[in-house]
Amino acid sequence: MLRMGEVNEVDHQAMQHMLTSNAIDWVGFRNQIAYETNALLGGTEAILIIDESGFAKKGESSAGVGRQWNGRLGKVDNCQVGVFASLCSNSMASLIDARLYLPEHWANDSERCKKAAIPDSAQHYQGKSTIALSMIETALQRGVRFGYVGVDGGYGKDPAFLRGIDSLDCTFVADVHCRQMVYHEDPKPGIPTWNGHGKQPKHLKAQSSPIRVDQWVSKQPDTAWWRVQLREGEKGALEAEYLHALVWVWNGAEEQAHRWHLLVRREVGTNEVSHYCLSNAPLETPLQKLAQIQAQRFFIEHNFHEAKSECGMSDYQVRRWDAWHHHMALVMLATLFLVKQKILGRKQWPMLSFNDLVTALAHMLPRRQLTAEDLAGIIHKRHQRRLSAKQSSARQKVALE
Repeated sequence: MLRMGEVNEVDHQAMQHMLTSNAIDWVGFRNQIAYETNALLGGTEAILIIDESGFAKKGESSAGVGRQWNGRLGKVDNCQVGVFASLCSNSMASLIDARLYLPEHWANDSERCKKAAIPDSAQHYQGKSTIALSMIETALQRGVRFGYVGVDGGYGKDPAFLRGIDSLDCTFVADVHCRQMVYHEDPKPGIPTWNGHGKQPKHLKAQSSPIRVDQWVSKQPDTAWWRVQLREGEKGALEAEYLHALVWVWNGAEEQAHRWHLLVRREVGTNEVSHYCLSNAPLETPLQKLAQIQAQRFFIEHNFHEAKSECGMSDYQVRRWDAWHHHMALVMLATLFLVKQKILGRKQWPMLSFNDLVTALAHMLPRRQLTAEDLAGIIHKRHQRRLSAKQSSARQKVALE
């Protein structure tokens, strides 16, 4: 990654101040990123992928920090968690939105929120699924063109979230948990006829019994699985095996059940299921299409990896709410720039990566030639910051005694 100070006339502190500046139209900045990404990748075959990423942190002052699930580490850890949206077209994807998740204990502590510069409008608890649905609505308002929404099981397990996407007239392909209940015939929910004894029924009841998706899978013969070619990978064609059925889904309150696609994926050569998936796509949508959309979620994880390794996504030293969002906006701009360069260069260099491009930039951009005085000044400033941090920590310890 090309670091601050390696390029001529770059001031690290000025960059930090910019992240908390109100002189910049950050809303317009993010809108422009979405607009340009849409022009580059948007279309009826594009996929809006929602996922989250964790950022390990020490201390308790950074906005939204706390002990929570960090998917990157695969464990509960002290971290911040952001919910992100990426627009994907074929093998190209770029981040277009980012929201910091605020745990409930933060939302209930107004003094703590004030210290982290969290605005009053954000000082209320929102679940990640609520944030994700808001991001989809924002993408639609910005005119971002996509044909599908893709999410993992952490979001797909929420029935209200899936129905929220459906109500926006968006087509989703969503992973769900193995405990997902489905019906193989219309449950035709209705209020049971009262026989005159006991309390009169008031609640809807299904006319058939549901089954867990993992239990349904266990009853399927091996001949029911279909091998599907998903996309070209670095080692050749990527394939997986799928089960596919049309099922009914009911949340216990709706007057009518939904008829959706059920997909179940396992990797070639194994008997272990890796994904259960529901989709509200038109009933005539072929399995091949749905499977390829489901597999596209790989690219937001690839987005996170490249953004963190090449664009400084996790390399920030800010605690404020606004600064976190502004940093992520700059990261989105950087990823958009690199995606554009990949597209421009893919005919000549089909395997061009973010790392290749950053390496090229490091050689092409003018680099700062440090004098002995410059080097001494940099070291002096670093030592001042360390001393200031040490003194601040000492004052906090005294205040707690």
